[in-house]
Amino acid sequence: MAGEPQADCLFCKIVAKEVPATVVSESETTLAFRDINPQAPTHVLVIPKAHYADAAALAAAEPQIAGDVLREAGEVAVGEGLGETGYRIVFNTGSGAGQTVFHAHAHVLGGRGLNWPPG
Repeated sequence: MAGEPQADCLFCKIVAKEVPATVVSESETTLAFRDINPQAPTHVLVIPKAHYADAAALAAAEPQIAGDVLREAGEVAVGEGLGETGYRIVFNTGSGAGQTVFHAHAHVLGGRGLNWPPG
């Protein structure tokens, strides 16, 4: 069922503290932690604690929590010192877009030049 923890989901296991992560911040509805394969000097993932397969499913089912994820991503960026230099927030939706963990998540990237368009 959407929103419920999934036994085979890496991010659900991180939320449940069954898998370790370097937590940057946590709110009632979100968890932010460092990406284990960073693509920039700052690369933090912000996830909803509730399980939704991707950003579109999250936004359709829980627009308030989707907003929480986006707000937390901005707060993480500022907390990481990216407020002045700029940062990117990316939601990959579907395997064709590069999503590899099917639990909605935002990538907060910064600390280097981020050319557009990305690969």
